[in-house]
Amino acid sequence: MTSAWVLGFAAASEADDGCLGGKCASLARMIRSAAPVPPGFAVTTEAYRAMLATQGLQADIDAALRGLPAGDVRQQEQAAQRIAQAFAARPLPEAVAQAVAFEYLALCRAEGANHDELPVAVRSSATAEDLPDASFAGQQDTYLWVVGADAVLARVRDCWASLYTGRAIGYRNDRRIAHRDVQMAVGVQKMVDARVAGVAMTLDPINGDRTRIVIDASWGLGESVVAGEVTPDHFVVDKVMRSIVVRNISDKAHEVVADVRAKRTLRRDVDQSRRNAACLNDRQIEAVATMARQLEKQLGAPQDVEWAIEDHPAHPDGRLMLLQCRPETVWSQRKWVAGAAIDQGLEGLVANLLKPVQIHV
Repeated sequence: MTSAWVLGFAAASEADDGCLGGKCASLARMIRSAAPVPPGFAVTTEAYRAMLATQGLQADIDAALRGLPAGDVRQQEQAAQRIAQAFAARPLPEAVAQAVAFEYLALCRAEGANHDELPVAVRSSATAEDLPDASFAGQQDTYLWVVGADAVLARVRDCWASLYTGRAIGYRNDRRIAHRDVQMAVGVQKMVDARVAGVAMTLDPINGDRTRIVIDASWGLGESVVAGEVTPDHFVVDKVMRSIVVRNISDKAHEVVADVRAKRTLRRDVDQSRRNAACLNDRQIEAVATMARQLEKQLGAPQDVEWAIEDHPAHPDGRLMLLQCRPETVWSQRKWVAGAAIDQGLEGLVANLLKPVQIHV
């Protein structure tokens, strides 16, 4: 189905980035590079603008934001509640709803699911995510294990509304970013039923050392790591020597997993045999580090990568899948100076590691 409202990740080109938002554009780029990314599609910013034109919604948003005092968290939260109610009170435009439902059902068929029973993640993808001098990561909503066309449509609307959380309103106000300048796309992507998941950064977030890859991982879906709900296992890999130089194993008391029958996720206790066991073996650590290093090479800058490993009969250590990749926005904006222990030869190797190449994960 050709539509201005939806666009498959695999069909998107670089020219489409403006209507995809940061997260969806990144997924499309990774797919074009043949990276292992779960299939899905974007609900474009055109669809978001159509929603704003529904029954005076934009006027209600403007009224809720008008005259907000700088730094007043309480009034920002009140404005966010008014805007959320305004979104909830309006149906999606019929043409948008039809296009999203059609694309979701097509994804179900392509992935062999019965009718509309494919679990998907519904992820916000704002156009202002990961600017060089500002990062909106984590400010908008993501919904996991969403099943059924009606549920997908409801979560798309919730993602649109999450552009106006109290935190996001305050963040834009503090940085003098006009609210109307930020648009929202939404990604709808096949869920990965992760055995273990986490994040990888292609520099050390503590000191900006670009010779290291830092991996944090825990059991289950990666939301527990991203949200800081669990102390993850922590691994550091030397980018040049490709050796594991730090290995800290944590007590991982909880995990987020799929409740397939209830069509949702749940938080549960980790059994005693796994709580204090490493959630990644050395081969898996190497696979994650290799994937992160290749993404950095291909994209030409330090990256912050979300990944997951799912059980798969053809992969004894599980199949590694990429869920998100964004530029690192703190240390990469500074000029990194190698420490005294790194001589010119090693600096040359580091520079060579950062040259763009194609991804083959």
